[in-house]
Amino acid sequence: MMKTAKLLLHCPDRPGILAEVTDFITVNKGNIVYLDQYVDHVENIFFMRIEWELDCFLVPQEKIHDYFATLYAQKYAMEFRLYFSDYTPRMAIFVSKMSHCLYDLLARYSAGEWNVHVPLIISNHPDLEHVAKRFDIPFYLFPITKENKIEQEERELRLMEEYRVNFIVLARYMQVVSEQMIDAFPNRIINIHHSFLPAFVGAKPYHAAFERGVKIIGATSHYVTTHLDAGPIIEQDVVRITHKDTVQDLVNKGKDLEKIVLSRAVQKHIERKILTYKNKTVIFS
Repeated sequence: MMKTAKLLLHCPDRPGILAEVTDFITVNKGNIVYLDQYVDHVENIFFMRIEWELDCFLVPQEKIHDYFATLYAQKYAMEFRLYFSDYTPRMAIFVSKMSHCLYDLLARYSAGEWNVHVPLIISNHPDLEHVAKRFDIPFYLFPITKENKIEQEERELRLMEEYRVNFIVLARYMQVVSEQMIDAFPNRIINIHHSFLPAFVGAKPYHAAFERGVKIIGATSHYVTTHLDAGPIIEQDVVRITHKDTVQDLVNKGKDLEKIVLSRAVQKHIERKILTYKNKTVIFS
């Protein structure tokens, strides 16, 4: 496949931004293969994602970031990120005891659906080590208690630095991630949970939802912040429930929804289609 560069940016909206960015690419003989932009008129913020081929591009790949920062980012007060298609991101998966999301992620990974590498799986329980072995991925166990949480997360951070991990997926990891972990991976930790919060809290939300007679259940995937389950939302979906559904039906439908929603969020992250601004996301098509 043709090597490409992907540029995501946001800045205060003003005339000429789109023209100048596209001109930078075309003047330097880049062929634009994707362009999407959006203006938040309430905040007056311009968002853009653009991708172009590098085969004939006149600016060397290693200098594109500096060129763009000097010529445009300073002028327009832009925040931007630049990615290249020949780089494969490295994803760590954190799990506890539930396997449905882990199996779905690893099935897509093994099938080659995503341009990503999974160098390790980390868990606070030994239950899913056999899954890691089945997919031939190193499994690391870090039992966590209130007393050793800080020390264990420091060990996890050192391990992920050793493996050059770019982002983390919490595949039903039943631990609250600490601030030190979040600071090390800002907007790069993806979580999944059912969408009953805050109405049905506790260990058995589907049982509580069944007793209440809910007609819709959902799942939400989001970036992790220091505010519990309140980070920028990436993906959500729902499925309808009827009076004929048992508690186990709710649990099964919820698991199916969770793994689908999580995988969609991970795919968007891998494809560099997400821009975060404040506590919201702009998801490009």
